[in-house]
This record gives sequence, structure tokens and C-alpha cells, in this order.
Amino acid sequence: QVQLVESGGGLVQAGGSLRLSCAASGRTFGSYAVGWFRQAPGKEREFVAAISRNAGITSYADSVKGRFTISRDNARNTVYLQMNSLKSEDAAVYFCAARFTFYTETYYTPGQYAQWGQGTQVTISS
Repeated sequence: QVQLVESGGGLVQAGGSLRLSCAASGRTFGSYAVGWFRQAPGKEREFVAAISRNAGITSYADSVKGRFTISRDNARNTVYLQMNSLKSEDAAVYFCAARFTFYTETYYTPGQYAQWGQGTQVTISS
């Protein structure tokens, strides 16, 4: 199993950018699909973006498509979420999650992931 640690959250003005990182322990990170989810106060955890084990497939929620980019560097055991043109509705705690898989696929629901990080807070000021 891998352990995940998110970083890069913070306070940013609306329209600004942040890059989140998800650093993983373990030697088999390349065998894991990774997803980013977010959870705002009083709301359910929602899918943001996902990337397949070899980065061949990426998927995005409609609400972030065209503004967010997910990428990975398996040599560094890290997945990134570049967030541009941030809006007030993007404010949330962002979590990365990993799922061991033999397949080049992405996964969209929290229940499909076994490993989770502790989350990083993203706050948007107007």
C-alpha cells in the first residue's frame, strides 16, 4: 500500500492559481490510479479529476474541465493538480486518493479508492 500526503493548498484570490501535490510512499506507485476529490463544509465529497496509472487517461469533473489539469511523475511518486481561474465554488478541502490496479483506467467515486491523504485546504478570496 502507498501512503499519500497532499500539499500546496492555501489562500488565493478568485481568478488565481494553485498547484496541489500528492506525494506517495512506496515503490509501486506506478501501479496506482490516482484521483483528486474535494469536500466543502456541509457537502459530500465530490470527484474533481483522475489519472490512470501510466498517465495515459485523465478525467475531469465538468465543473473544473478546462481550468484544472492533473498530471503525474511516477519517478517522483507524485501527482499534481494544477488549478487555474479559481472560483469561490472551488474552495474546499482537497484530497488525493489511490487505487491499485492492473488496468489503464480512471475511477470517479470515493468508494473505488482504498488509500487517502489527509487533505489540504484551498480557500478563495473574492
